[in-house]
Amino acid sequence: MIAAVTLVAACTLPRSGPSKGEIYSGAVEKGGNAHVIYVNEHVARATNFTPAYGFSNSFLRAGQVGADEIRAGDVLGLAIWENVDDGLLTSLGTSSTALQEIQVDSSGYIFVPYAGRVQAAGNTPDELRQIITERLSTQTPDPQVTVARVAGDGATVSVMGKVTAQGVYPIERPTRTLSAMLARSGGVSIEPEIAVITVKRGNDTGKVWLTDLYSNTSNDIALRPGDVILVEEDQRSFTALGALGGQTRVPLGNEMINAVEAVAMVGGLNSNLADPTGVFILRDEPESVASRVLGKTVQGTQRIAYVLDLTRPNGLFLARDFLIRDGDTVYVTEAPYVQWQKRIASLTGPLSTASTVTNLTQ
Repeated sequence: MIAAVTLVAACTLPRSGPSKGEIYSGAVEKGGNAHVIYVNEHVARATNFTPAYGFSNSFLRAGQVGADEIRAGDVLGLAIWENVDDGLLTSLGTSSTALQEIQVDSSGYIFVPYAGRVQAAGNTPDELRQIITERLSTQTPDPQVTVARVAGDGATVSVMGKVTAQGVYPIERPTRTLSAMLARSGGVSIEPEIAVITVKRGNDTGKVWLTDLYSNTSNDIALRPGDVILVEEDQRSFTALGALGGQTRVPLGNEMINAVEAVAMVGGLNSNLADPTGVFILRDEPESVASRVLGKTVQGTQRIAYVLDLTRPNGLFLARDFLIRDGDTVYVTEAPYVQWQKRIASLTGPLSTASTVTNLTQ
């Protein structure tokens, strides 16, 4: 009997993951590459750091684009009326001529028949209208000109992702800010609580929650030509493993979730398996936070296994104060007796089966 138990103990039995002792054996103090830290009030305060979305000063300080100012790359539409039957640009029987999709070249100029090469960049559509009118008035009596700017490669932004109407939109007087441009594209097509807005401007990128965009006017940044706006569902999450009610990847959303809530979100501790003294939060901690937790200066990101003992008098309070972050792994070890039960079951199972077979053959 003893030999059989020893043989079964030497075998690898099914389990949900490493034991508490195996995690401890990987500690830095024992030659491993992870710090194993019991959570106390100091640790809970030191780790109370949630990376926030937001825009850098380069985004926040950018002034609004002059919505009416024409730029190189803009596409213009011109209409010219002449007060004669047979004008310079009009054919017999018509009084107007439409010049569609005239693109402002890289030097900022356009060409208009009989008006020549005209500088468009730096002028408003109305100022350009006056320039063209003056040039044509020397060749045809009382010309009337209209100038309109359409979407082109100039003062435009691209709106992509989870919006009603993706596309390239010109920066116009009503759409010079981020919120206005989102409205111009039909608004977001996902739940506002999980929508994240990313703005890419050259080599700079900024993010903001849609809810923060509406609640804080400073986040409603002025748009610049060439901006790319991406609306997507927030991808932040944590992973739950071990002796829990479920093992899965759980989205964080835009809420601050503590360890107690994280465990509850997957069905709580499995009462038949879980060891309440072995609740681990596995995390790659940034250098600044790791230095505060460890009480010494460290270099680079540190792997830390935080231990929550829910059986301590203040264990649940500490778990409630410990915030979960994106990329965390919440792992609960099995109680020591569980493996012993599995060993006994693996031993007595075959004996019980053999006994049953013997009884049937008698």
